[in-house]
Amino acid sequence: MAKPNYTLKDKTLNGLGNLIRLLPTGTVFIYQLLNPILTNDGHCTIINKYLSGILIALCGLSCGFSCFTDSYTDNEGSTHYGIATMKGLWPTSKSMDTSSYKIGVGDFVHAFFTMVVFGVVTILDRNTVDCFFPAFESTEKTLIMVLPPVVGAISSVVFMVFPNKRHGIGYPSN
Repeated sequence: MAKPNYTLKDKTLNGLGNLIRLLPTGTVFIYQLLNPILTNDGHCTIINKYLSGILIALCGLSCGFSCFTDSYTDNEGSTHYGIATMKGLWPTSKSMDTSSYKIGVGDFVHAFFTMVVFGVVTILDRNTVDCFFPAFESTEKTLIMVLPPVVGAISSVVFMVFPNKRHGIGYPSN
């Protein structure tokens, strides 16, 4: 069987699709929905800072946790979701052997960089910056503008080295 020839466009779109899969859409949506409310549109009191910090932490943990979820299709065609463990997926049906879904180093690398990418998303949010760093000067704002492309480039290289083979909750299994 001949190996298909992938064009640069195919590889780029595939890489973009993998990057889009990194951040769970629901988590980012929840963050973008609740953040303006919890930060009081950037005019924070101490309570707003705590609430916004809790939101950021929970959403970051959700992004990291999603890297340890996977799905499989059983013999009857039903899709099952689970959490990757050292022994395989949990919970699992008795009829399927899910030992091939064990946690690996790549899962931890993905979780770490997914949380870093989410951190960059939070730093790009104007309300978050105004809430936590209201006195930022132009040099700090320049750093915030330079940080996303640098993190994106580093993350892209890491994700090419450790490709994501998991089909987490919300993503169809192949």
